[in-house]
Amino acid sequence: MATEMNLIGAGLAAIGTGAAAIGVGIIFGNFVNGALRNPSAAASQFTNAIIGAALAEGLGIFAFVIALLLYLK
Repeated sequence: MATEMNLIGAGLAAIGTGAAAIGVGIIFGNFVNGALRNPSAAASQFTNAIIGAALAEGLGIFAFVIALLLYLK
């Protein structure tokens, strides 16, 4: 019973990796949209986009590690 619950928990935690990919896509999609609307502000906003993407990827990696820990337990 505990093994099945670990596998279900690992599968649910793995959803976080997909959510991180969606988050990064939204971040850079909005950055490109803003850069095309106001090219003079693109250089100053690029750093913010990179920081946001790094935070989203960090959460994705955290979810992946949790999924691995639950799966290999």
